[in-house]
Amino acid sequence: MFEALNERLTGVFDRITGRGALSEKDVAEAMREVRVALLEADVALPVVKDFIAFATERATGEEVIRSVKPADQVIKIVYDGLIEMLGGEEPVPLNTNATPPAVVLMAGLQGSGKTTTSAKLALRLTKFDRKKVMLASLDTRRPAAMEQLAQLGKQIEVATLPIVAGESAVQITRRALQSAKLQGFDVLILDTAGRITLDEALMNEVAEVASIAKPVETLLVADSLTGQDAVRTTAAFHERLPLTGLVLTRADGDGRGGAMLSMRAVTGLPIKYLGAGEKVDALDVFDARRVAGRILGQGDIVALVEKAAGELDQAKAEAMAKKLAKGQFDLNDLAAQLQQMKKMGGLQGIMGLMPGVAKMKAQMADANIDDRMILRQEAIISSMTKIERKKPDLLNASRKKRIAAGAGVEVQDINRLLKQHRQMADMVKSLAKGGRGNMQKMAAMMGGMGMGGGPGGGGPDINRLKAMGGGRMPEPTEQEMKALQDRLSGLGGGQMPGGLPGLPGLPKKPN
Repeated sequence: MFEALNERLTGVFDRITGRGALSEKDVAEAMREVRVALLEADVALPVVKDFIAFATERATGEEVIRSVKPADQVIKIVYDGLIEMLGGEEPVPLNTNATPPAVVLMAGLQGSGKTTTSAKLALRLTKFDRKKVMLASLDTRRPAAMEQLAQLGKQIEVATLPIVAGESAVQITRRALQSAKLQGFDVLILDTAGRITLDEALMNEVAEVASIAKPVETLLVADSLTGQDAVRTTAAFHERLPLTGLVLTRADGDGRGGAMLSMRAVTGLPIKYLGAGEKVDALDVFDARRVAGRILGQGDIVALVEKAAGELDQAKAEAMAKKLAKGQFDLNDLAAQLQQMKKMGGLQGIMGLMPGVAKMKAQMADANIDDRMILRQEAIISSMTKIERKKPDLLNASRKKRIAAGAGVEVQDINRLLKQHRQMADMVKSLAKGGRGNMQKMAAMMGGMGMGGGPGGGGPDINRLKAMGGGRMPEPTEQEMKALQDRLSGLGGGQMPGGLPGLPGLPKKPN
């Protein structure tokens, strides 16, 4: 997300960082490059003009001239401008405060991901807000649209309105309202048919549905990959339908971010959610501070901790903590760590949320560090016998050849994995020998990725993490970074470039 924009802005700030003072010429040059970066990211021209005017005025004021670190102050000004562009400091929550059932109407173009987003929203409301939710499909035109929503509802264990053949969208709406009310549902999500803005019949239909259902929220689902087309679509829908918010899908594949950065400023509507993946739980609350932080390469530690907590199997975490406390760490444990990383979006997904990692992409690519590495390591461990996983010392030359043949790798790949495991196992043993003090360090290491660790274990201060980005872009503490990155150990030896403490270095790419 925002890879191209992040790369351009990082280059601009790198050139002004370290200068003792900034002249008006320096600021003008920097703002000119920021302007080009935003335009290349497909941000609407009027939005870019307003942003540059805001940033230039602030960057040439007394506050910056007298600043101890003027370059840092300029970065802070750009950060504040991005937050303003994206909708302000505080996320705009979904309104469900109404006499049950609170109706949420989902509208959007064909192929924007509306049905999947309806299911994702239902799961989020059920899981996090403890709401009793019903889904109802009003799409009578797309083949199997109703069946698709019924299957998704079954998958996430959320009730769906039974399908009755031959009903119109208006008839389904009335039946859904009555059914949800009689059964005591808190929220009713209506998934309307995908339409094009030029189709008068469909636009009239959704307007009639809205007049009957009287939704507390009318959300437009838009594909962020369509860029400025998504902005124009939103404006056209808003003329016919009183929209209350936006959901941007495929945000994880949007390397430019033009739609996201333009939407609020052009339409005045808040972005409420981002769809960032195909899984039914891949729907994130939109937070301008965290998005601005990611654009500027600050990462998103809050999202990382939330992702870890969401994927955590508490029973397995507690069993792992007890085992580590005894100084035990075998290849089964390493395999469990690799599986946890995959659940959290893989190495690339995790590293993309960590501050400062954007600058290391080139080194990671040169060292062949990517998600395929995790798959290779899993294949190696899966090709071992149970006793070999528990006792890696048994792995002699002939056993390694057999495992290499079974996993489709070279013997040197097995040796590299065993070296990584040995480093991690030695660290676990040294912590276990240190008594209670080191046990707390170990618990903090586990807590760093949302894995708990028992009383006194600690880990990052969650309140502090939630406050990150609140107007001053605070960096995570060294302890927090250490706790998070220790859980990503095993990528090689030495010190990683980029100043990230605690994460082993990247192996050099073979000649």
